[in-house]
Amino acid sequence: MPNDLRVASPPPKPLLIFDGDCELCRRWAARRRRATGDALDLLPFQDETVAREFPEIPRAVFAKALHLLFPDGSVCTGAEAVFRSLAAGGAKRWLLWCYRKIPLFAGLSEWIYDRVAARRQFLSKLDRFFFGPS
Repeated sequence: MPNDLRVASPPPKPLLIFDGDCELCRRWAARRRRATGDALDLLPFQDETVAREFPEIPRAVFAKALHLLFPDGSVCTGAEAVFRSLAAGGAKRWLLWCYRKIPLFAGLSEWIYDRVAARRQFLSKLDRFFFGPS
């Protein structure tokens, strides 16, 4: 979904910013790393570099959702960040196509993302059970 977030000092390559205090988020960040290789960088929003380099985005905003920052200064969040980060690494590009071309898919994806984000602790246990600790 379009947003007006931008950063003045963009990263040299796409940067995925996640919640490093969340076990579920850390596991999914590690999975994203394996799926995308070095196509993008990952950093927890708790890292002091994030506040220093991207002061336009308050810590509380980073805490609400995944953020993907691009070299042109644009930023996307939530489900869009999930799909664009996968596509950046060449994985599952069809999901990004669906997100961009099918409004119902985009809306449903964001709705699901919001529900998952609100229940991360519980879903982390399910994730660990079904997908393992790493």
